[in-house]
Amino acid sequence: MSGASVLFDAPGPRARLRHHLYSVLVVVALIGAGWWVYAAFAEKGQFTAAKWQPFLEAQVWQTYILPGLEGTLIAAAISIVGSMVFGMIFGVLRLSEHRSVRWAAGTIVELARAIPVLILMIFLFSFFADYKVFPSDQLALAAVVIALIIYNSSVIAEIVRAGIKSLPKGQTEAAVALGLRKNQLMRLILLPQAVTAMLPALVSQMVVVLKDTALGYQITYVELVRSGAQEGAALGNPIPALIVVALVMISLNMALSFLATRIEKRLRSGRRKKGGGAVVATDSIVTDAAPGVDITKK
Repeated sequence: MSGASVLFDAPGPRARLRHHLYSVLVVVALIGAGWWVYAAFAEKGQFTAAKWQPFLEAQVWQTYILPGLEGTLIAAAISIVGSMVFGMIFGVLRLSEHRSVRWAAGTIVELARAIPVLILMIFLFSFFADYKVFPSDQLALAAVVIALIIYNSSVIAEIVRAGIKSLPKGQTEAAVALGLRKNQLMRLILLPQAVTAMLPALVSQMVVVLKDTALGYQITYVELVRSGAQEGAALGNPIPALIVVALVMISLNMALSFLATRIEKRLRSGRRKKGGGAVVATDSIVTDAAPGVDITKK
């Protein structure tokens, strides 16, 4: 049968009819719920032209939206870079040959994953304020960034560990046969291949970081959601303000996903040009090989 699957039996005519019926019912329910929400807001006058007029004025964008967007981008950029760096480090440490290193890294990662980000932000904000760790105007930014780095680096560490362990064992065995040290194996062979495989999961986590900057709202950090809420409270148009904020956030996430897709394509095309990522005895590997090992002989 052309419609057969190795995972489940192909549905028959009655089953297909039920599936189509369920799909239509779900679509109708979603449209009905959307219309109900729209009518409730429209009754309160949230979709009148006067509510949207402020977003055509440059002063509103300069006073509220753009400063919030700047705060979101700054916190997200620092958090993404820090999460990637520490996530890579702890992901590699979790694969260490030394049991004590593995256990220490694993304990830190599991603890960091178990703490809710918002609670961590509030705790760090209070701690930094009480002990004056950072200047008063940087307290909220520091708490947001450090909390996001702690949590997301633990998640990225697991992504890195899983990505490296998913590679064929032949890669490691071939590199060991060539006389590569552990750090050379990780740096030259495993990580370059694993990064390409991990990229979709890493992009998803970057999007999570970008969205989680909105949690800084609770500790007075000036980011996009807080700025939108302030604009809505000041001008009496909270729903249009939050819709505009949502559109800006969606645009940022789509731009981040598009950029990551382009990078992934370049990485994959680069690997194909270099022979698919196979272990090759290049001059650099020959130079860095273990002493006394001749890897140029066939």
